[in-house]
Amino acid sequence: MPSAPSRPARRPAPRRALAAALTTTALAATALVAVPFAATAAPYDDERLFVDWNSSTVQAAGTLTGQARDDALLLGSFPSARWFTSGTPAEVQAAVDSYVSAADAEDAVPVLVAYNLPYRDCAQYSAGGALDTASYNAWVDAFAAGIGDREAIVVVEPDGLGIIPWYTNVNGEAEWCKPAEADPATAAASRFEQLNHAVDALAALPATRAYLDGTHNGWLGVGDATDRLIRAGVERTEGFFLNASNYQPTDKVQRYAGWVSDCIALSTQTWWEPAWCASQYYPATPDDISTWDLSDAAYDQAFADTGLVRDRAAQKHAVIDTSRNGQGAWTAPPGKYTDAEVWCNPPGRGLGVRPTLDTDDDVVDGFLWIKIPGESDGQCYRGTGGPLDPERGIEDPRAGGWFVEQARELVELAAPPVDAPSCQVRTTVHGSWATGFTSQVWVTNTGTEPLRDWELRFAFSGDQRITKLWSAGWAQDGAVVTVTAKPYSVLRPGATATFGYTGAGVSGAVSPLAFLDGQACTSR
Repeated sequence: MPSAPSRPARRPAPRRALAAALTTTALAATALVAVPFAATAAPYDDERLFVDWNSSTVQAAGTLTGQARDDALLLGSFPSARWFTSGTPAEVQAAVDSYVSAADAEDAVPVLVAYNLPYRDCAQYSAGGALDTASYNAWVDAFAAGIGDREAIVVVEPDGLGIIPWYTNVNGEAEWCKPAEADPATAAASRFEQLNHAVDALAALPATRAYLDGTHNGWLGVGDATDRLIRAGVERTEGFFLNASNYQPTDKVQRYAGWVSDCIALSTQTWWEPAWCASQYYPATPDDISTWDLSDAAYDQAFADTGLVRDRAAQKHAVIDTSRNGQGAWTAPPGKYTDAEVWCNPPGRGLGVRPTLDTDDDVVDGFLWIKIPGESDGQCYRGTGGPLDPERGIEDPRAGGWFVEQARELVELAAPPVDAPSCQVRTTVHGSWATGFTSQVWVTNTGTEPLRDWELRFAFSGDQRITKLWSAGWAQDGAVVTVTAKPYSVLRPGATATFGYTGAGVSGAVSPLAFLDGQACTSR
């Protein structure tokens, strides 16, 4: 499948917005750092997010060597979203079905991104999408059919509500996206028609949680975002997603999430209007978080005025992209660029909170890696003629291409930090024939603590099956193999254990990912 495209240029709402209304207020080896294999979910009954053994990140690692390969495989060891961006209805249904089936086989929850709206990204770095409403509706119906009755989290159309063609916002202002080929009289209405159709298709599925685009605290004001969400059908979804492919710090995005949830509740359950909702722009000041209590107080007053009891657990919820926000947003050097494109491959960023469905937040259902960390936002020129990114002094990869230098920054500057590796796995295919193969695996404890009765998990890259394994116990479920040490085995620091197996299949190729006692391993 195509890799996740870049984020387009995000245009913040005017800071005066809403003020007037507030009068009331084929690989065999892997190279990974030790990290948790999967997240424990809450409030979703101990679910875990799916780690894709054949993600675009893992595929990128196959083209790399040394530290760059290590970084790619480390990033691939975390649960990230799979983006679906094109294809015929039949093709997308088959692709979604395959992906969701792989997650279902592991009793894990996949995160899917539907990204195929007409005029997506307003002809910027990630331009493309379906030709028209009928084509999109058929595509998203097939996308939903591919999920069926299995569990899934769906991020519905990043930028779908942040960038609307020929749109006049809640403040009566005409926005910048005006594609010449779109009909100014119908383009915005068509966008809401398309999103409502997607919502209905996904809402009909018994185990799918769909989230619409709520942008983030550095972009739309709360009232504007809420107005768009309601028009797109948020009441029939789980809620909204925030910070997709962006860098806003988690604490600010969480505050924003609570306000959007409150504004939706007030606007759909009382006489309140979205334009009256407090935001990061007023009465708060966006860059001074100490003033954000003013907007909190405005919501307290709004609930008192309407007589509605705030119940954030029962209100609309959010998921937040933390794939690259560990160091927060980038501030460009003053006066250096005519258009700094602060959203586009900013330097010095780091991984944020690891993907999890356990947040201890009544509004936030999960911290997800929606944007695939390590993939480029596009070729950033920052107001110059290019082709170099003047802030980095190099030519950035095209949108969705693997960005070696940025991947290194994300790992090195991760907050919280990424743990050091504590194991190493090496696999060698000793021989193969038309219908089978024989392989040997070495497992080394590179940590400081002994490992007792260890367990190794790896996955074949196709439909191979183990027929015999020696020197350890084993089980196979689909492509995933679990190897267990002999009883009372101890793998001491610096020690290596080995086992071998024969298999049926055209080759012995395995995914580069491997996890020892739930921790990812490096390999050479």
